[in-house]
Amino acid sequence: MYQYTDFDRQFVTLRAQQFRDQLERWQRGELTDEQLLPLRLQNGWYIQRYAPMARIAVPYGEISSTQLRMLARIAREYDRPDADLLAHAQQTQDALQASQPGLTLAAPPLRYGYGHFTTRTNVQFNWIPLDRAADVMDLLASVHMHGIQTSGNAIRNITCEALAGIAPDEIVDTRPFAEILRQWSTLHPEFAFLPRKFKIAFNGAAEDRAATGWYDIGLQALTNDAGEVGFTVKVGGGMGRTPVIAPVVRDFLPWDQLLNYIEAVVRVYNRYGRRDNKWKARIKILVKAEGQRFIDEVEAEYRAIVEQDGAPHTITPAELVRVQASFVQPELRRANLPSEVSITARPFQRWLTQNVRTHRIAGLSVVTLSFKRPGWAPGDADADTLDALADLAEQFSAGEARLTHEQNLLLPWVHSGDLPALYEAAKALGLVQPNIGLLTDLIACPGGDFCSLANARAIPIAAALTELYQDIDEVTDLGPIDLHISGCINSCGHHHSGHIGILGVDKDGKEWYQVTLGGSDGSALSGPATPGKVVGPSFSAAEVPGVVEAILDTYRALRSSAAERFIDTLRRVGHEPFKQAANGARHGEHRAAHQHEEATA
Repeated sequence: MYQYTDFDRQFVTLRAQQFRDQLERWQRGELTDEQLLPLRLQNGWYIQRYAPMARIAVPYGEISSTQLRMLARIAREYDRPDADLLAHAQQTQDALQASQPGLTLAAPPLRYGYGHFTTRTNVQFNWIPLDRAADVMDLLASVHMHGIQTSGNAIRNITCEALAGIAPDEIVDTRPFAEILRQWSTLHPEFAFLPRKFKIAFNGAAEDRAATGWYDIGLQALTNDAGEVGFTVKVGGGMGRTPVIAPVVRDFLPWDQLLNYIEAVVRVYNRYGRRDNKWKARIKILVKAEGQRFIDEVEAEYRAIVEQDGAPHTITPAELVRVQASFVQPELRRANLPSEVSITARPFQRWLTQNVRTHRIAGLSVVTLSFKRPGWAPGDADADTLDALADLAEQFSAGEARLTHEQNLLLPWVHSGDLPALYEAAKALGLVQPNIGLLTDLIACPGGDFCSLANARAIPIAAALTELYQDIDEVTDLGPIDLHISGCINSCGHHHSGHIGILGVDKDGKEWYQVTLGGSDGSALSGPATPGKVVGPSFSAAEVPGVVEAILDTYRALRSSAAERFIDTLRRVGHEPFKQAANGARHGEHRAAHQHEEATA
């Protein structure tokens, strides 16, 4: 993983010192709340429903065991609300739960002392008091971490597919390019106050595992007929109120022109993007409205940068080599830990099939630990678990782990001979659910449990569906299904790209949910990126589990064979049978209600 230079270390340390000065001036009354707002947002500090929320950047998802231990310390020592605040939050949640007619499956209790893995490979904390924020930033800086540009109208944390540098189908390792772009864009004075937030994703493999079509800029690596490396450039994707798939604006951009061209794109957006209406300020709105005119403006700006300005940000071979050298393959050692796991046992074999992938290096494996645990929100890891993950990374993966878009954690350097011992160690932590890519490997944002923007809670719906589908044989039989849940139209749970998407909406002051079908993130499983279609009017929280069950029962009845995937059946037969099943479930009883009644009888 990337090795920080002296300049990198000095930079994050000075940034933390600057933030401490800003916070102390605010505490002395020298800065108003309004004046502090952009300063804290630029460092990843929000004020959410009950308390501040800190968002920590994990560029391209790579995280070390040392950093995991620091996150564990922050969770344990700083992510702690006072008793009155926690009691108020729990009372509010209990009252909301009680107001939902017919909802018999309770949400997990509000927890503290943990971190949350997001869909953009950030880590969030939900309970750190603002007066302790500077101490947290100092601790993060000591392990080369920060919250710079994880918020605000700037270029946000840059992502790659989780298998960058280790995938057998890789065209080019995009991590060095992402790092060069991160260094260039961080605190870029021209792009510090864009019309809205701006997100960039790289994919370096034949399969798009980074959902590039859904980003403001998506960069797909490829080689041309001459064998030269470059990128297909997509611009103007996004979710939210207006889901848009990014069109291709450049079929092939030479790798050395990456910064010059991105500067042209962002400069045109900065010049023409709307600032009068934040709901229409994303670049997707500009691209959709202007079409070819937008592309022509970008090309003209790019020519001016190259011809008139002398292409000042051309990436030289020497610069690429310098940054690539910071991504050296780690020293790989066998753990050689004893294990009592029978390698022929069905649970272990099922885990190998679902959670372990082939590595580009013979004798190594890529292992995904599932953070979809019963009783926990997707992507949540408490302090003890974070410490244990650091141990696993050191013992089995050369001290490195990766956060994934699906809110799991991946170990990229595991010796295949160590898989039984790793399985046993991860099983003790409850992280070996063999569900990667299956229904219960669902994505969910924090929703109304924490987010002040949310219309409805996502965590109770995720909990209800997880409880409903506990039978791993049934989940395996259903096959690959992307289920995504968002608590509001901002789409942090990426509901638009789910094969089954669930969106929380407000209706008469109560929580309701829209269901969409047929979305895709652009992966090989899902096909070209596309937004899902709404199957009917919104459903109450109590109805959602039954609606999902009816949809899946319809799939089983209509699939041509056990091998036909849900998304393929949906595309073959169309939405209508599923829409009828979903709307019919509104009037019937669902299995979740029966299970609860039996459990409480």
